[in-house]
Amino acid sequence: MAVLKKQMPDPTLIIQMQRMGDLVMSFPLMAWLRTIEPERPVWVVAEPRFFQALMPFAPQVVFFAPETAPRLRATRFYRVINLSHRPEALQLAGALETELRFGAFGDAEGAHIRGDWQLYRASIVHNNRHNRLHWADLAALDAVPAACLPHTLWPRPRVPGAQGRLGLFVGASEEAKRPDAIFWAELARQLIRRDHNPVFLGGPEDRPLATEAARRAGIPRSNLAGVFSLEKFADFIRQLDLLVTPDTGPMHVGAWMQAPTLCLSMGPVNPWETAPSPPGHLVLRAEPSCAGCWRCTRLTADGTPPCHAAFIPGRIAALIQAALHGKADRLHTPGLRLLRTARDDRGLFTLHQADSKAPRPRDLRGALWREAFLALFGGPQHRLPQAVEALRRDNPQTLALLARCASTLIRRLAAAGREAARTPGPRRGQTCGQPLWLSVPPLLRPFSGYLQLEMENAGYSRQSWERALTLTRTLLDSIAR
Repeated sequence: MAVLKKQMPDPTLIIQMQRMGDLVMSFPLMAWLRTIEPERPVWVVAEPRFFQALMPFAPQVVFFAPETAPRLRATRFYRVINLSHRPEALQLAGALETELRFGAFGDAEGAHIRGDWQLYRASIVHNNRHNRLHWADLAALDAVPAACLPHTLWPRPRVPGAQGRLGLFVGASEEAKRPDAIFWAELARQLIRRDHNPVFLGGPEDRPLATEAARRAGIPRSNLAGVFSLEKFADFIRQLDLLVTPDTGPMHVGAWMQAPTLCLSMGPVNPWETAPSPPGHLVLRAEPSCAGCWRCTRLTADGTPPCHAAFIPGRIAALIQAALHGKADRLHTPGLRLLRTARDDRGLFTLHQADSKAPRPRDLRGALWREAFLALFGGPQHRLPQAVEALRRDNPQTLALLARCASTLIRRLAAAGREAARTPGPRRGQTCGQPLWLSVPPLLRPFSGYLQLEMENAGYSRQSWERALTLTRTLLDSIAR
């Protein structure tokens, strides 16, 4: 009797050619796909300098270097998810044979984006002021059933020990996103006075900054920047009682390795997008309403964002002391907000207020947009009215302004759609002489930005204008009830 060999399902391919932090923020997507389809292989294209060291800690997937693209083109995939914006990633995503395709891809007609959430993810580039959805979740929401998310077992941070073994990671991808050497040196001195043992950490490119900080602090032997490989770094941070770091790739490695983490979220960083995705970590954020921009346009005379001034080393040291004893929420931090990463009942990333300060008005606007897009893309409808009512109670003027802006946008969409039908050309995505998404006040730009990209993705077809009108009317109905 012949024995039939079981055929392996076509694999899923994730293309993630970005930086180390982006790769770690893709780990939840990999884990969710393995959960919903345990027999389907998950392949990942990523940079070897990142994935080789992270393989022992990553979900059970198969990694490939970008150079293997020609071999991958001979494989038939079930699902391709491109999370990269590099040209070679778009080319690869468009060239593969697959049943399902999400994210950006290129073909003979140009570049396209497939998936509501991948479109939204692209639309918040330089437009993320009110975004309240994490990159880790946005990478997955098109491909992973919502019912899977609440049952996720996240790596939880260890309870900090009392020994005070502290890692101060000094670097970040941009200078505006990290403190300077003077800050790090003073923070180290303050921690030593409290009987803690700080060491400076960083990659090879961070060694000059760490060397200067260690010299100023009087502890030159505590400079370990550039000493560890990524794999050794992951082993080292397992021994720390707390990792203090700006928003950077090693922060995500530390959180994934269950190192208790304090993120100094400064400069053009939105912690709702890029804070540690597992629950239980601390995020310190400046109070100014401009915080959460994509690019700082309000630099001080010395070239630093104004939010840096709120990060005073003595206050940060006191907060670290309290965090090591589980009392961080009892400490008052003037000019700063202390948040804690969490997951809500839907399994989505959220930030809980860890201090006693009242929520900022902008947080309620962000919550409204979060629920609006979740509802528009087929999620539960009952939470949007709750978010609308919360904003109405806090600031009815803001809600009234939003409704007026949506009404104006409907008129502009209708007029621009008629003009586009008569005069095809590059002005199709414009209204009032400027791009559609910029023709409305910032309060409505999360929505207009999405509409602009969706219509561009559809070539400003008649159907795309009609869909934009339908979505805007749906939004107006939701906020005007």
